[in-house]
Amino acid sequence: MVILKSPREIDKIRRSNQMVAEILATLKKKVTPGTDTLTLDKMAESLALEKKAVPAFKGYRGFPYSLCASVNDQVVHGFPNRRPLREGDILSLDFGIYYDGYYGDAAVTVSVGRISREAQRLLKVTEEALWLGIRQAVVGNRLSDISHAIQSHVEAAGYSVVRKFVGHGIGRDLHEDPQIPNYGKPGTGVRLKPGMVLAIEPMVNAGGYDVKTLEDGWTAVTTDGSLSAHFEHTIAVTDNGPVVLSVLEEPE
Repeated sequence: MVILKSPREIDKIRRSNQMVAEILATLKKKVTPGTDTLTLDKMAESLALEKKAVPAFKGYRGFPYSLCASVNDQVVHGFPNRRPLREGDILSLDFGIYYDGYYGDAAVTVSVGRISREAQRLLKVTEEALWLGIRQAVVGNRLSDISHAIQSHVEAAGYSVVRKFVGHGIGRDLHEDPQIPNYGKPGTGVRLKPGMVLAIEPMVNAGGYDVKTLEDGWTAVTTDGSLSAHFEHTIAVTDNGPVVLSVLEEPE
C-alpha cells in the first residue's frame, strides 16, 4: 500500500534528508587516496549522532555498519573496511538517517583522485539518468515512466541497469511501497499522486546487469567485474512537480 504524506510529513522527511545531504557532502570532501571506508563509516555515524539522529542502516535486517561503501565493481551494500582507497577508484556512498519519526536516504558515487575517462562517463550517465527519472515524477504519470526514462538513457549510453535492486517509497519506514525498478515499459504501474515520497536510485553497470552477493551476505558486485555507479535522491510528488528533498539547501 502506497502511503501518501501530508505537507507536514513531507517537511519532516525533508529535514531528515537535509541531514543526509549534509553528511554526504562532508564525506565527499574526505574521499582521497589513502583514506579507508571504515573511517568514513565512523565519521558518518558520529555526524548523525551529533544531529540527534539515528543511522538508518546500522542493524537494519542485520546490516552491521552505518554507511554502505561500495568500491569499483561493488554495486550496493558494500562493507566499510580498512583497505586504503586508491587513485582511480570510484566509491559509492549510500547513507540514511532516522529523525523525528521519519527517514532520509540518498547516495552518490565519487571519484578517488583522478579517474579514467570511462569511469567519469559512467558517473555522468548514471547521475543524468537519476535526474531524467526524477523529471517523470509528476502527478498523473505512471511509476514505470520513471523506470523507463532511467533505462532508456542508460542503455543508449551502452550501459546496463541493475535489475536485482530497486528504488522505494520512504517515510515512517525506510522501505515502503511502491518499489521503483530502474527499467520497464512506460505507462504501467501505479499512477503518481501528490504526497508520494520516493527514493529513486539508479544502479548502473558498465558491463552486464547481472550481480552476485558475496559471502558476507550483503555486498553485491557485478558478475563480470565491470564498474558500477549508484546515485539516489528522495523526492516528493507534488501538484507543482517533483521536489527533491535530499539536495543540500543553502542556508538563508
